[in-house]
Amino acid sequence: MKQQGGRQALHRQAVAILLACSTLSAPAMALAQTLYPAPAEPQERNIYSPTNPVNNDGREGTWATAPAIGVTPLRTRPAMPSTSSNASAEPASAALSNTSGDPTAAATDTADPASLTTGAVTSGNSTPVNDPPYAEDLNQPYPDLLDPPADDPATEEAAALPGDPTGIRLGTLLLRPSIGQSINRETIRDGDTETKRNYLGTTIRGTLTSDWARHQLSVTGETVIERNLGGGEQPKPEGQIDANLRLDLADETIANISAGYDFEREDNSDPNAIGGASAQSAVQQFNGGLTLERDAGTLRGLAGLGISREIYGDAELQDGSSLDLGDRDHTLVDGRLRLGYELSPTLIPFVEVRGGRNFYDRTQDSAGYERSSWTYGGRGGVEFDLSEKLRGELGLGYERVEYDDSRLAALDGLTVDGRTVWSPQRGTELELALRTTLQDATAAGASGWVEYNLAATLTHQLRHNLVGRLTGGATERVFPQASDETTWISGAGLTWSLSRYLDLTGAVEYEYTDRTGTDTKTLRAGLGLTLRR
Repeated sequence: MKQQGGRQALHRQAVAILLACSTLSAPAMALAQTLYPAPAEPQERNIYSPTNPVNNDGREGTWATAPAIGVTPLRTRPAMPSTSSNASAEPASAALSNTSGDPTAAATDTADPASLTTGAVTSGNSTPVNDPPYAEDLNQPYPDLLDPPADDPATEEAAALPGDPTGIRLGTLLLRPSIGQSINRETIRDGDTETKRNYLGTTIRGTLTSDWARHQLSVTGETVIERNLGGGEQPKPEGQIDANLRLDLADETIANISAGYDFEREDNSDPNAIGGASAQSAVQQFNGGLTLERDAGTLRGLAGLGISREIYGDAELQDGSSLDLGDRDHTLVDGRLRLGYELSPTLIPFVEVRGGRNFYDRTQDSAGYERSSWTYGGRGGVEFDLSEKLRGELGLGYERVEYDDSRLAALDGLTVDGRTVWSPQRGTELELALRTTLQDATAAGASGWVEYNLAATLTHQLRHNLVGRLTGGATERVFPQASDETTWISGAGLTWSLSRYLDLTGAVEYEYTDRTGTDTKTLRAGLGLTLRR
């Protein structure tokens, strides 16, 4: 009996001690409780990282995984995907570290929970480090890295050329139109004769491109309308439109179908221009072509067929009469075969052969010569593509034209063709273009001439909304039976983007033609506005 009573007394003492401990521990638990209690088990939360694009919430970037924080949530800078995964072993520690001062550095180190209330951050070896700039107020939202402040020097340094306007969406096609209005002055000195004119120039341009998963359609067009302010004979509009349809066929085969139309007036400096005419002939040109490209391992093959037709209007003479130039209407059909070998992805040498037939509508021209002819040619060259810094093509060859009329000597010459784009630094681009053509003459007894054309354009972004441009070029005409003729062109221009849709443009150009007898000097200058959509 005594033992049973002693055991009951001991049970009563233990219960009393437990009740006393519970009473004393309740205030301490209330003081230790936080507004955001820690979860029972470590959970994961998403931290935004602007590195690789994924479509989560509509923003570009990836979502990295970081451990849940068992104390008051911290609005920290975005962590990079390289955040250490072992930090989740301690849910009561924050993945907060920015010892380098880089606001985009990854949060990999842990912080002492006791130091979070004071804002002191410690590294892995418990050595205090400087507080990050946002540690004073842990609940302050972090800035959006996709939209940095305007005074951020990194943003100013990374400013790019003004973006293209959004355009007009037409189903799966995107139309980008523009219209420009300028006031210009032109001075032409031909020997001792000088003519001046002031005129308004209206330029309408547009591009139409497709947005298809396969294949692509692109259409470009331009129209130039000039109106003299002093009255007199008004120039006729000039313009062109070109379309190309790329078909992505099977087995690394691509087909391109092209068509175009060009309307212009023959230039007074052209060797075939009518001397003393008040208005030169209007020339219409229709073009069409088909090419097939095929890649077979390291071999690159291309076969193409093209057709071009030119129609000449009447030239207007000083006495008011007109001169029929229908004997110059002709149609050219030519084809070419090209084979290249890929030495490396950046270097592809090639060889090319071509041939064609030029048909004149009239068997004989006004002087009684049969100018229909056969054309033969070949060339070799190299394609190169060194990323965005340097890319292009250069070829050297030989071409020959044989006329149906035995009285016309065959026309031949070396050809140089190519195009190169070089970007030595960001915002600067230099483009060089070389072209060689064999042109038919209209003078009695003359077969034609070889024409070499060189054009260069240097574009430099002076500011994020200001682009400067320098242009230069030369045209050399080599006549078998006459003295050669050279034309030099140089110019400069500025484009200032006043807004996304409005540009202010200014340009000046000087042209000099050196020929036997009379030289021609032309100076043009203009100022205008261009509205884009």
